[in-house]
Amino acid sequence: MKVAIATDNNKCSDHFGHCEGFKLYDVINGKIEQEDFIKNPGHKPGFLPNYLSGRGVNVIISSGMGSSAQELFKEKNIEVIVGCEGSLDRIIREFMDGSLVSDKSVCNKHEFDGNCND
Repeated sequence: MKVAIATDNNKCSDHFGHCEGFKLYDVINGKIEQEDFIKNPGHKPGFLPNYLSGRGVNVIISSGMGSSAQELFKEKNIEVIVGCEGSLDRIIREFMDGSLVSDKSVCNKHEFDGNCND
C-alpha cells in the first residue's frame, strides 16, 4: 500500500493542493518498506488526484482538502484522510496502527488563490 502525506516543513500540510510536496510511504505488512519525497508539481484543478494515482498512491492524508479534490480521489479509489496535523512520523505511525481517523471535514477557506474546491 502506498500512502502519501501532503507535506510542509516535515509536517502535515494545511492544504494538500498548495503543499511543498508529498511524503510517500510504501507500507507492507504493517512496516514501512520505503520512503520517498516528491515535490508538488503545481496546483491545477483536478491534476493532483490523477498525478498521485499515477504514482500508485492508495491513501492521501492532509489537514485540509476541498470537496472536489476529495471526490476525485474517491473516484480513483484512493482513501482520503483529512483533519490531520503534526509530524509525519506520528501520522504514519497512527495510520499503521489503525488509530488515525479522518474527521471528514471539507476545506472551505479561501486564503489561497482561487478556492479550496480544487
